[in-house]
Amino acid sequence: MLANLTLDQLRVLVAIQEAGSFSAAGRALGRVQSAISQTVKAVEDAHGVELFDRRTRKPALTPVGEVLLEQARTVLASAERFSAIAAGTRKGLEPALSLAIDPLFPTAPVLDSLRALQERFPDLPVSFSTEGVNGAERRLRDGTASLAFCPLLPFVPDDLTVYPITELRLRPVVAPSHRLARLRRKPSRADLEAEVQLVLASSPAGEGPSYGVVSTRIWRFVDLGRRLDFLLGGFGWCKMPDHVVAPYLADGRLVELTVVDEQVVPNRPLPVYAAHVRDKPLGLGGRWLLDDLHKRLAK
Repeated sequence: MLANLTLDQLRVLVAIQEAGSFSAAGRALGRVQSAISQTVKAVEDAHGVELFDRRTRKPALTPVGEVLLEQARTVLASAERFSAIAAGTRKGLEPALSLAIDPLFPTAPVLDSLRALQERFPDLPVSFSTEGVNGAERRLRDGTASLAFCPLLPFVPDDLTVYPITELRLRPVVAPSHRLARLRRKPSRADLEAEVQLVLASSPAGEGPSYGVVSTRIWRFVDLGRRLDFLLGGFGWCKMPDHVVAPYLADGRLVELTVVDEQVVPNRPLPVYAAHVRDKPLGLGGRWLLDDLHKRLAK
């Protein structure tokens, strides 16, 4: 049956509905009315349905005609997208761009850059996933992401091409009701070890390496938002990105701990990279997004 259906026939059906009549559709498409009628009849005969009720002065869509017209619109839109993706690929645009982002990475500039990317390349299919610790890097390697934004600890792997894109300052923080916040001195490592540490992990079971974990009592989280909820609730302490905790420090819902142990809280900020697999270079869209995001973060 599909062999008897053409995109041109679907365009005729849509033109009739949009123009309001067979004759108006003919004028819109530059064809005589008889050619429009023949096209409709051919579709009806091939599929054994009646698309238009011809008993009225102006042919009206039948119930099945209304449903099939919507299907025609969907098929035509898909065909246009097909052509647009093919045309973009000829110009160096990747057929699709899949992104994976570490939970520590700031969201706001990514949203702005994605909006700009969609305006610049409206036909580029983009998929997006946020990941637990090490998840973005893992998606690069299993081929489900073409570009990742993440820290790379303890070192940058040789099989990835990376671009330093920003730095994160991690602050040790607790709720003001927490025991650590009520100490009359700087907390020692022994103080931190004795309290619950809220830790980001690649899974609730804690698979994968952990960095900066010093407590003997660990609660694990795979997303930053849930960990923040428990932090604000006073259930433990953790190190959080400055861009996340700044408003809570400003209004007093969190307090920063003064920790002088370099092994617990390094003095240097945490570098964050844009990365892709070395033998899978970015296309035009990925390069454009990376450049736009870098400019936004630089501001």
